[in-house]
Amino acid sequence: MARKKKPSKRTASNCDRHELYELSVQEPEADCEFIEQVWTELRGRIPRSLREDFCGTAITAIDWVKRDPTHTAVGVDIEAEVLGVANKRIKARLRPERRSRMKLIQASVLDVETEPVDTVLATNFSYFIFKTRRTMKRYFKRVLDSLVEDGIFILDVYGGSDSFVEMKEPREVDGFTYIWEQAHYNPITGDVINHISFKFPDGSRLKHAFTYEWRLWTLPELQELLREAGFSDVTVYWEGTDEEDDEPNGEWSPSKVGEACPGWVSYVVGAK
Repeated sequence: MARKKKPSKRTASNCDRHELYELSVQEPEADCEFIEQVWTELRGRIPRSLREDFCGTAITAIDWVKRDPTHTAVGVDIEAEVLGVANKRIKARLRPERRSRMKLIQASVLDVETEPVDTVLATNFSYFIFKTRRTMKRYFKRVLDSLVEDGIFILDVYGGSDSFVEMKEPREVDGFTYIWEQAHYNPITGDVINHISFKFPDGSRLKHAFTYEWRLWTLPELQELLREAGFSDVTVYWEGTDEEDDEPNGEWSPSKVGEACPGWVSYVVGAK
């Protein structure tokens, strides 16, 4: 009897950078659970429709339609290449019935037209690509117009004292090392250039597999812009910490006071 072939170890030459990103950065199940938590707390009803802006490989939208037979999702991204990857993910991970409840659109989130949805989600800080108040406010207004009457907009934000420092931060994942690099920060404009690289056990690397040229927005700025755009209520959800090791515990609650720590990630929720 033939032996089963062991899977090859990860190297720079045999890896898909989008898969590495999914493994090291994204948590679609946690995002979907947070959506349901917010709707329960703020609206007391179950959300059905989701639009994932800057969707990339759309794995959060994919997870959303898998969670319930009444769920629908739209993924929006301007990049044809990554939407091609998303299409492959949909075919591989969703049965035909589930595929019928999901759609991808190649467009700018500033111009896209979609049917009104319960939730618009913008995660992984991709909306930081908008560097002026005018453009960010325009985006927020477009989101507001795309929501149903009691719709909710959810964004994630990062910050803390380390976010202003030019540094590299490696983290071991599943058979490779994820490296977050803050290569440039301009304190006058708030402009940042960040890279994601991957290193493998054989010494090979995918250097600067992803590069982001953003403005580092702060929580007060974003809350103000959401209110100016017309959202009736804006809430910051802060992550709790484990009592034993003081590490983030994945539990989110509305808060008006955050911890002045070196690094944090939070959600901002805009209710229509």
